[in-house]
Amino acid sequence: MGPDTGLQSCPRAAILEDSMKSLAFTVAAGCLSAGLALAETPILTVYAPDYFVSEWGPGPRIEELFEARCDCDLQFKPGDLLPRILLEGDRTEADVVIGLNTDVTKKARDSGLFAEHGVDLSPLTLPIDWTDEVFLPFNYGHTAFVYDSTRVDAPPASFDALLEAPDDLRLVIQDPRTSISGLALVLWVQSVYGDKAQDAWEKLAPKIVTVTKGWSESYGLFTDGEADMVLSYTTSPAYHIIAEEDETKKAAIFPEGHYFMVELAARLSTSDQPELAGEFMEFILSEDFQSMIATGNWSIPAALDSAKWPEGFQKLDLPEKVLFYSEDEAADLRGEAIEAWRRALSQ
Repeated sequence: MGPDTGLQSCPRAAILEDSMKSLAFTVAAGCLSAGLALAETPILTVYAPDYFVSEWGPGPRIEELFEARCDCDLQFKPGDLLPRILLEGDRTEADVVIGLNTDVTKKARDSGLFAEHGVDLSPLTLPIDWTDEVFLPFNYGHTAFVYDSTRVDAPPASFDALLEAPDDLRLVIQDPRTSISGLALVLWVQSVYGDKAQDAWEKLAPKIVTVTKGWSESYGLFTDGEADMVLSYTTSPAYHIIAEEDETKKAAIFPEGHYFMVELAARLSTSDQPELAGEFMEFILSEDFQSMIATGNWSIPAALDSAKWPEGFQKLDLPEKVLFYSEDEAADLRGEAIEAWRRALSQ
């Protein structure tokens, strides 16, 4: 190698080194820019039940529509709701919780973890007046006994008629200690029969072939033909009408009235995204959100005129009279109602 070779190669090395530095800077700047953009995207964390966020539930479409509005990242966290919130306390990551019901709102309210929703309630189309400033309804239904018209020719036309029906009428219900629908049933019986609730249960008990832990087990037994009637909801037949084109499943409507159940959303007072949480609460009563509830949650939308319901929902038999306990009444009666059920079924 001659003496000039090294001198001639130095400029090439310097140019290569500068190019590599420039490329590294460009890559680093790009990564930093992307990181900053990601960091600037606000995240809204919503705790919701498993069924709500499943692929067949309304959650995925709601996430898509709200993110298009808010330019944010909506993250659903499925699982238990109130127990999880109470355990986490003011350290919870949740900004909003959706899927509570009126049987637990007293405990939720007493925790002090929830803030006023600040939403105009005038769009609500509930069968009762709703004035709660903390818990916002998004759908509702009524507890009912669903039957298959191919197996039950003459369904009971009243609650009294159900109690007096032959003991070979096979019923499946849910445990009120582990099931929301089961708890609704004992409160329904308590509302209709009051001090005579245990007598009513003693008449009903011989017809009950099994008590399941949850709704899905009961309904599966019913659809498999193991029971003539199942404790469910007035909206359950809509699934069969719409998804299966089957109109043989019907709800028995009783003149004594049906227990009204409503599902609710609420803001967390500890949220670090209060404005975004408020925007989501407003979104809940929008037509975009409400139009996904009927066939996404198989419930009646809380703020949608019945003329806009899917055709299958418009075919439903719904009660003229609804029965409803306030959260204080439900809390006071819960123990008594469950005990009347337990005593009657343990005899």
